[in-house]
Amino acid sequence: MPHLLFVYGTLKQGFFNHPINEGRRVPGTFATVERFGLYLIGARFLPWMVALEQPGEPGEHVQGELYEVDDAALARMDVLERVSEPGWYQRVDLWVHPVGDAHAKPVACQVYLAHAPKLKTEPVHCGPLVAYTPEIAAQYRYGGPLPQELA
Repeated sequence: MPHLLFVYGTLKQGFFNHPINEGRRVPGTFATVERFGLYLIGARFLPWMVALEQPGEPGEHVQGELYEVDDAALARMDVLERVSEPGWYQRVDLWVHPVGDAHAKPVACQVYLAHAPKLKTEPVHCGPLVAYTPEIAAQYRYGGPLPQELA
């Protein structure tokens, strides 16, 4: 069964972890309907998108890409994003819309949302950001071999 997945960081086309993303890209750039905090954190300079905890907290309509993925591809990305490990990412529902099309209806999809408390325990290098760009991604640090399921 196909799923729609919004990606905003290293799973985007042309970025470090894109080879793990076996989905079919929906043409265009999409942005979240709600505002989120997208930060670059930790020693590895990870893209870290979190839900805003309070009204008025700084955030952006984060831009990214939308992919149609099957169950197997989604399971591989779940491993990469460490959804089964506390303090990492969880896959949640959200709404996005195409950038530049004010009349388009929002699209329901899923996203890997990060664990907000890490913003208090890890160095935050920049953010909130609108988009994870190649210039920002140049700071990303490889974390070592992939889990065996992904190799």
